[in-house]
Amino acid sequence: MTANLSNLSPELEITLRPVTPDDELFTCQVYASTRADEMKLVSWTDEQKDAFLKMQFDSQTKHYALHYPNAEYKIIERDGIPIGRLMTENRGDHFLLMDIALLPAHRNAGIGTFLMEELKKEAVRLNLPLVLRVESFNPAQRLYTRLGFVKSREIQIYHEMVWTPETQFCE
Repeated sequence: MTANLSNLSPELEITLRPVTPDDELFTCQVYASTRADEMKLVSWTDEQKDAFLKMQFDSQTKHYALHYPNAEYKIIERDGIPIGRLMTENRGDHFLLMDIALLPAHRNAGIGTFLMEELKKEAVRLNLPLVLRVESFNPAQRLYTRLGFVKSREIQIYHEMVWTPETQFCE
């Protein structure tokens, strides 16, 4: 997926590339950035927070490898600089967005919306619903709702949301 986001900057280019072993530290940093607000609530030392986040990242990585063996892991780059991560898997009956995360400095700039629209195009191409799970307290739910996703069920602390290719004709 490569595109020029002319509404942000005439020169801005968002690209995806496969994750490599050299990206582990970066992807861990992206993961940790998504939990920064949560870490502000605990009275741990920075070292304790780092150890906890590394443990959680490693656990998530193992879980994804076990349960999503055909997943695609991508680094999101802006003008060639890594700014986030994207994980998807074609599950046969649906196209699953496992994770999308941007570093804080790149949030609320239209990049997430752009990427979600690209994922919707891929869902149309595959003729599959696009499915994601978002924590019930995550403000990204507003973005997903605005983009036509509908809550389909609750799974523990997550809301499963679905966008189907047919939805594009109902808007």
